[in-house]
Amino acid sequence: MVEDADLEANVLEFQGKSFSFERSADWDGTELAIFQRRETESESKFRPKLIVLRLVVPKGWIVLALAADLLKLGREGRPGPAHGGSALEAAAEASQFDEQGITWRRVALAEGGYLYAPSDWAPRLLGPEGRRRLGLG
Repeated sequence: MVEDADLEANVLEFQGKSFSFERSADWDGTELAIFQRRETESESKFRPKLIVLRLVVPKGWIVLALAADLLKLGREGRPGPAHGGSALEAAAEASQFDEQGITWRRVALAEGGYLYAPSDWAPRLLGPEGRRRLGLG
C-alpha cells in the first residue's frame, strides 16, 4: 500500500486531470484516501464558479508509478488502462464511467462540485449517510 507521504507528494491522475491528496478516512477497517481538485464549472460562462471535485478510493487500489511520479489506480496493485480521451468539464462527464479498469459513479454535492467513488463502493459512500460520515456534505 502507498504511504501517506507518497500520497501527499504526488498527484493522482484521474479522467485526464490531476487530483491532490486531501486526507485519509477509515470505513469499517478499510483505509480510504480522499483526493480533491478545484476547477471552474464552465469556461463558457461569463462568471464561472469554482467547484471542488472529490474522489474517494480504497488506499489499497492506489499505485505509485515511479517513472512518471504519478499516482494511478488499479485493484491488483498495478495500474489499470490509462484514460484514453481528453479531460472534460465536470458537468459534461457521465454519472457512471470506466477509468483505469474500474467502474466509477459520481454524484453532485449540495455545496457544488462532485464526488466520485468506485461503483461497488458507491451505495455506501455516495448516499447522504456516507457523505456525512466522510465529512463531505
